[in-house]
Amino acid sequence: MIKMLFAIFLLWLFYKLVFDFIVPVYQSTKQVRRQMSDIQDRLRQQQQQQQQQTRQEEQQQAARQRPVDKGDYIDFEEVK
Repeated sequence: MIKMLFAIFLLWLFYKLVFDFIVPVYQSTKQVRRQMSDIQDRLRQQQQQQQQQTRQEEQQQAARQRPVDKGDYIDFEEVK
């Protein structure tokens, strides 16, 4: 009888360990990993947007710096 009560007590302890400690730790770890991956995804998106903006700004600056064609181009030869 005592062995049976002891076995039931051990099963109850094992049950409590699994469902009150191991399962919540697993779930919280899974949630933290998901949140970290979401944060990393957002950071990647922001970096891509910043890179696109800098490329666009560089293209706009390059377009502004290009000389404007003002009429016909006259070719010349160097006189010696």
